[in-house]
Amino acid sequence: MSFRTAAPFLALFMLSACGGAGDVAPPNSAPPPTSSGSAAATAASAAPDASEPAPQPALAETRSTMNPELKVEAVGLNRVKGKHLVVQLRLTNTGTRKLTWTGEMGDLTRPLGKIQWASGIGVLDAAARTWILPYKPTDSDSPCLCSDQERDGLDYFIAPGASLALYAVMPAPTGTAATTTVVTPVGPPMPDVPISDEPLVTPPGMLIPDPDPDAEPVTTVMREVVTPSEALDRSDETADDGKDLHVNLSSDVLFAVNKATLTPKAKATLARTAKLIDSSAGPAVKVEGHADSSGTDAINEPLSASRAQAVQRALSALITRKGVGFEAKGYGSRRPLYSNDSEEGRRRNRRVTVTFARPQAVETERAATSSTSATPGGAGLKSTGKAGGQPISMEVTGLRRLPDGLGMLTYRITNEGDRAAWFNELHHSRDWMSFQHQAAANVTLTDVKARRQYLPGRLQAPTDDGRVDSYCACSDLSGVRLSTEKFGPGQAKEFWDLFALPEDVATLNVKIADFRELEVPVQ
Repeated sequence: MSFRTAAPFLALFMLSACGGAGDVAPPNSAPPPTSSGSAAATAASAAPDASEPAPQPALAETRSTMNPELKVEAVGLNRVKGKHLVVQLRLTNTGTRKLTWTGEMGDLTRPLGKIQWASGIGVLDAAARTWILPYKPTDSDSPCLCSDQERDGLDYFIAPGASLALYAVMPAPTGTAATTTVVTPVGPPMPDVPISDEPLVTPPGMLIPDPDPDAEPVTTVMREVVTPSEALDRSDETADDGKDLHVNLSSDVLFAVNKATLTPKAKATLARTAKLIDSSAGPAVKVEGHADSSGTDAINEPLSASRAQAVQRALSALITRKGVGFEAKGYGSRRPLYSNDSEEGRRRNRRVTVTFARPQAVETERAATSSTSATPGGAGLKSTGKAGGQPISMEVTGLRRLPDGLGMLTYRITNEGDRAAWFNELHHSRDWMSFQHQAAANVTLTDVKARRQYLPGRLQAPTDDGRVDSYCACSDLSGVRLSTEKFGPGQAKEFWDLFALPEDVATLNVKIADFRELEVPVQ
C-alpha cells in the first residue's frame, strides 16, 4: 500500500516549510503531493542555499563497511509521547563516484519486500537485550514506518558531495534513558547518541507518521539479543538473552557414555553453575536433558530425563540461596541447538541445560593496569597476513564497553598490496552454519584468567512458521554485501561485532580470523 493511499488513516507529524518543530495533523490529513522524479530527490539531497535552514548537526557518525565513502550520521533522536522514538539519519557521499543506498539500508532479519525501504534503522536497548527496529503497519503491505525511496521521491543514487535525509519510527528504549546506541545495516553501531524529549526538528518537506493505534495499527519489530560464551575446556556454554541465563552443560563432561551418574569432572562445572544460581533472584530453575540424534527415542528419552534429574539433585545440594524450586525434564533429541550432521554438532547437542533468571551484573573494581601498554590504534594492536598473495593487515580500533554488560569490538582490515584481493576468512567461524546469513562471525574474545571465551552476539528473529532464525550481531557479508570481503589496492574497511563483556576485566585477548591473537584493553 502506498503512503498516499494510506493517508486517510495515518496521522502525520506535519513539518513546517522551514524545518521547525512538527505539529500533529488531523488523522485524515493527506501529505502534500510528492514526486518520484528528480525534483523531489534534489530537494532531499542537494546542499542547502542561503535561504534554507542550516543542516542539523551530527550527533554521531559511522561509515559503511561495503562503501567507506558513504558516511552515516545520526542527526536526531526524539522521544514522542514518552513511548515512541523517531530516529533521523543523514547519508553523505564523501567520495568521487555516485553511490546507491537503498540495498544497504534494508533489515535482513525479515522479508525485505521492496529494497527502497530503510527498514534496517534501529536502536540497541541494552537493558532489555533487544534490537529495536521500525514499526510495521499492521493493516498494510508496507514493511515499516520509515523512509521509502519511491514514496518519498528520494534519489536511488547519492551524488558525490550530496546528502540524503532518512527517518524511522519505532518503540522507545525501556525506561527514560538519556542515550542509546543507534544501529544500521551498513556499518558499526553508534553508541551514546543522546535522546531528546523536545519537539521534532526535521528537513523541509519530511513527513513522519504517527504510530499511535488510533492513527494506524502498528506491530512492533524487535530482535532478542543473545550473547554466548563458553568455557575453554568445553564443559559449558552460556547464552544470555537479557531475561534468562541458559547454561548448557556438556554431557560428555558430566557423564560417561550412556550413563546418568555424574563423573568427578562434573564437580567444578556444577559448582560454577550453582554460584550463578545463587547470584540470581529468580525463584525457579529449569533443568532439561538433551541428546544428539544417534540412538533411538527409547534410549534418548529416559536417558536425558535421568541426566536432568541427576544435575537437579547435585545443584540442589550446592546452592546456598533459600526458596529455589527446580523442575527437571528430558527431551531426548527433539531440541537440537546445532546440526547433527557433524561430530562437533552432536557433541554440543549432548547437554543438560540449566535455565534461571539472569543475575544482575555486579560492578566490580577493574584492574588499574594491564600487561600491555597498547591502546586502540597503536602498533601493539595490529597483525599482518596474506590474502590472494597480497599483504593484508588487521588493526583493532576499539573494544568499547556498552551499558548492561555488552561490548562492541571494531577492527579495520587493509589491503597493503598493489593488487585487489579477497579476504574470505571473516565468515569461516565454527558456528557459521548456525546463522541465516554469512557474517563476520570468525571472532572470539578470551578472558585468559577466567578461562572463558566470548562469541559474537545473535539476533533471534521469529518466523511465520514458529521457528526462530539466528543472525549474527556483527558486520553482514551477504546479499548486496557479498563483495565486502574484496579489497582494492590500499583499501581499508572497518568491521564490528557485539559481545557480552565480563565486568571485572581490563583486557581481553582478541582473535580475528587467522590473524595473530592480540591483547586488547577494554575502553
